[in-house]
Amino acid sequence: MNDKDGRVNDETISPSHTRTGRTGRGAFIWLLVLIALAAIAALGWRGWKARDAQAQARAADAAQHLAAIEQRLESVRRDQRTLTQRVQDAAATNRILRDEVLGLGQRGALLEESVAKLADPSRHGAQALRLDEVEMLLSLAGQRLSVADDLDGARRAYALAAGALEGIDDHRLLNLKQTLAQERQALDALGVGPRARLSQQLDTFAAGLTGWPQRPASPAAGSEQRRWQRWLAPLVDVRPSRQAAFVAPSDRNAGEAALRIEVSLAHAALERGDAAGFQSSLNRIEQWITRLWPDSPALRQGRQQLVAMRRLPLRGDNPLLGSTLEQLRGLRSAGFTAPSPAPAAARPEVTP
Repeated sequence: MNDKDGRVNDETISPSHTRTGRTGRGAFIWLLVLIALAAIAALGWRGWKARDAQAQARAADAAQHLAAIEQRLESVRRDQRTLTQRVQDAAATNRILRDEVLGLGQRGALLEESVAKLADPSRHGAQALRLDEVEMLLSLAGQRLSVADDLDGARRAYALAAGALEGIDDHRLLNLKQTLAQERQALDALGVGPRARLSQQLDTFAAGLTGWPQRPASPAAGSEQRRWQRWLAPLVDVRPSRQAAFVAPSDRNAGEAALRIEVSLAHAALERGDAAGFQSSLNRIEQWITRLWPDSPALRQGRQQLVAMRRLPLRGDNPLLGSTLEQLRGLRSAGFTAPSPAPAAARPEVTP
C-alpha cells in the first residue's frame, strides 16, 4: 500500500514538476529570443548609423566635388569671356588695319594717277599745273562771291589767278587773259558790295536815331489851330495819339531795346543773305520808330531811308562774273594743251 501510495504520489507529483520544467525552459528560450532580437536590433541600428554616416560623407564629398566643378566652370567661363573679348579686339584691330591698308592703297592709286598725269606729254608738267592753279583760284573766287559775298577775297583770288596766267606764254590764251581783265574791272566796279553798303546805311540810320525829337513840334502860328483848340489850350494839350505811344520812360526804354534788337536781326539777315528776313526786320523797325517818335521831318526822312534800303538788292548781278572760269573749262574740255617746253641742251659727257 505504501508502495502503491508511493507510486500514487509519484504519479500525482510528476506532471507538476514536468510543467514547471517546461515553463522554465520556455522562459529561458524566450529570454534568449529577446536577447537575440535585441542584439539584432543593436546590430541593425549600428549598421544603419554607419550607412547614414557613409551617406552623409558621400553627400559632403559630392557637394565638395560639385563646388569644385562650379568653380572650374566659372573659371572656364571667365577664360571664355576673356578669349571672346580678345577675339573681338583682334577683329576690330584687323578692321582698322584693313581700312588703313585700303586707304594706303587709295592714296597710292591717287599718287600714281597724279604722277601719270604729270608724266603725260599732253599736259606738259609745270604749265599744266599753272592751268590747274588758275582754275582752282577762279573756282575759289566764284565760291567767295556766291557763298559769302566776299568781294575782297574774290579780288585777291582773281589777282593770284591773273599772276599765274601771265606765267604761261601762249597766244591761244590771249582771249582768256582779256576776259579775266574785264572780269576784274567789273568786280572792282562793284565797290564794297551790296551787303556792305546796306550794312553801312543801316548803321548810319541807327546812329541818327539819337538826334530825333521825342516831342511833337508846337504849331508855329495860332491860325493853324482850330478855335476850340485855342480855347482849351490853357487847360489841356490836345494832340493825336499816333504821335507817341510810349509815354512812361520804362516803356520807352523797352521799345528802344526792341528797336536795337531788330537792327541786330537786320544785320544778321544781311550776313546770311536772307532777303525775306531783312525785309521783315526793316518793316518791324519802321513800326517801332513810328511808335517811339512823333511825326517830324527826321522821322519822314528815316522812313524814306528804310524804303530805299528795301529796294536795294542783297547780291550784285554782273553777267561777266564767272565767264573766265567757264571759258577756261571750255578750252580744257576741247583738248587745249599747253606748249611743250623746249628740250634742254645735251650735256657733254666728261670722262674721268
